[in-house]
Amino acid sequence: MPPKSPLQQLLQLPVLVAALGYFVDMYDLFLFSVVRVPSLKALGISGDQLLPEGVFLLNLQLTGLLIGGILWGILGDKRGRLSVLFGSILLYSLANIANGMVTNTTQYAVLRFVAGIGLAGELGAGITLVAEILPRHLRGYGSVLVATMGVLGGILAYFVADLFAWRMSYYVGGGLGLLLLVLRVNVFESGLYEHLKAKNIERGNFMALLINPHRLRKYALAIVVGIPLWFVVGILITFSPEFGLHAGLPAPIVAGKAVMLAFAGQSFGDVVSGLLSQRLQSRKKAIRIFLLLSFAMMAVYLLVPIHQTTTFYFLCACLGFCNGYWTLFIVMAAELFGTNLRATVATSVPNFVRGATVPLTALFVMLKPAVGLTNGALLIGTVIVAASLLALHFQEETFSKDMDYVEV
Repeated sequence: MPPKSPLQQLLQLPVLVAALGYFVDMYDLFLFSVVRVPSLKALGISGDQLLPEGVFLLNLQLTGLLIGGILWGILGDKRGRLSVLFGSILLYSLANIANGMVTNTTQYAVLRFVAGIGLAGELGAGITLVAEILPRHLRGYGSVLVATMGVLGGILAYFVADLFAWRMSYYVGGGLGLLLLVLRVNVFESGLYEHLKAKNIERGNFMALLINPHRLRKYALAIVVGIPLWFVVGILITFSPEFGLHAGLPAPIVAGKAVMLAFAGQSFGDVVSGLLSQRLQSRKKAIRIFLLLSFAMMAVYLLVPIHQTTTFYFLCACLGFCNGYWTLFIVMAAELFGTNLRATVATSVPNFVRGATVPLTALFVMLKPAVGLTNGALLIGTVIVAASLLALHFQEETFSKDMDYVEV
């Protein structure tokens, strides 16, 4: 049998199914941001309570992502990548369908938390599978394929939320998840994992990341590199109505529209950063360029006078694009560690980054009365970007790294 072409390798079923996991991921993250206000209003929340209730629900979902990231990551190394791809999408799908049936905010909060746990395993396990199946020279293109599916997921969520009521939008998300579950029936496990499983080597020991100084350093640096991603989403975009009001815009900013534009921009940025990484033959160089672009766009967003609402929305899209090293960042995290800890790392690291939104939001709220809205955001953004650039500098380059090794 002749060897597969690069395109055939990229389009093999496990890679496509892993990419579809990010499709569902982006659908859910975008959908909740869009339907947050109408769903809360339908449940009897109005006026000044919409923002704090929305933040509370988002924080619960992020907490679920954080807890699920650790649990699914450990399971992915102990029981296999496919166990996560099946279990996480099933839990997410059932929780999302139940989200469409809620009658009060308590039920809504519990189910967003459960949906967060379910969704936590999708991207990390998928990226781990892609990194282990594809040869080293195609792993960056694998991240581009995953990111492209994320673009389509965000676009679909926008149209579904626009065409249907919020409850039906959740039903569609749950249905998509169940359909993806069926597609995964014929997916095969990573060959590297199967080879490891045949050996008597400990797998999925989360404490092994913490008690070994070298591994802990790599793990901590990997998390710090990604924190600016969710500073942009969790503060600059989530609080875009407040920033628009502070800028004196003639019309109020709609948070859902700002989120939609930011996620769309980020998805396209993910494609560009993956291609740039392949062009430069470096993960670190591509991520560094996007970090610097992100900081420059933060400064424009916060400091340059804005007089038109359309200009503000354009900057939200640009912020999202400059935020577009998300999938590349997870690929790098997966490449940093051996097969016996790879799923644990690739699944938990992005969710620790998502979870960092909670303390960052609390810090922002605490600083706001003392230094003001803009200065508080700029201070936090400057510190975390500087920390991320420093962490990236001390992290190893992984572009050409062989994935067939273990942590001992």
